[in-house]
Amino acid sequence: MNDQSARALRFRELHERPEPLLLPNPWDAGTARLLASLGFEALATTSFGVANQLGRKGVDRQDVLDNVRAISEATPLPVNADLENGFADDPAEAAKMIADACAAGAVGGSIEDATGDPAAPIYDFELAVERVRAAVEAARALPVPFVLTARAENLLWEAGDLDDTIRRLQAFEAAGADVLYAPGLRTLDQMRAVVSSVGRPVNVVMGFADPTITLDRLAEAGVRRVSIGGALSRVALGSFIDAAREMRDGRFGFVTRMASADELHAAFGP
Repeated sequence: MNDQSARALRFRELHERPEPLLLPNPWDAGTARLLASLGFEALATTSFGVANQLGRKGVDRQDVLDNVRAISEATPLPVNADLENGFADDPAEAAKMIADACAAGAVGGSIEDATGDPAAPIYDFELAVERVRAAVEAARALPVPFVLTARAENLLWEAGDLDDTIRRLQAFEAAGADVLYAPGLRTLDQMRAVVSSVGRPVNVVMGFADPTITLDRLAEAGVRRVSIGGALSRVALGSFIDAAREMRDGRFGFVTRMASADELHAAFGP
């Protein structure tokens, strides 16, 4: 068994245990190594974080794949790739991102039903399901047991209600998705409704949810995977902006909040 196959099997196992998998989102090799040093068991890329790193509003296909490779090579941990909508409307073209992400080192990846077009933000139901079906077929053809996550984005874009979200997730499950994900779930009641409606592990992203909800309560609701999207990137940039403003105003108290050089060096290795 090669290293990537072992990572893929480990990633699958982490979805099968009773307690939720905490899946943080680094945006470069350094943040990946920091998260690994803190004891996290797997990582997920974030296209929002990559865009922030590059100083742009969005990313392209190659940006995402380059980032997947950098993060996959940074630590021995399994990596799940945020592949947006596959950067194509056509199901077969979008599904090509699955094989490319695997070639870059990922052992899991997500495909979403957001179009990228604000005028029509979500793919029609049948096309959305066809796209997931094509992604599943691509994942099953890989040499490792790739974990395919299907995302229903309508709540995030206010393009449908919870019933429509559940309908989509159920169809994505029937199409063969391994994990189901609906960004925009905000309450435990919404999360319970989704979890109880499907038979596959559900990912909740806490970047959009009530922040007072604890991991224990998520576990009680049946959530099996918890990510944070671009939130860690935004927190880091928020601290950067605050410190820079303080410096601009002639004050330097922010240096007392610096990360320890010893901790950084320990995480980054020789």
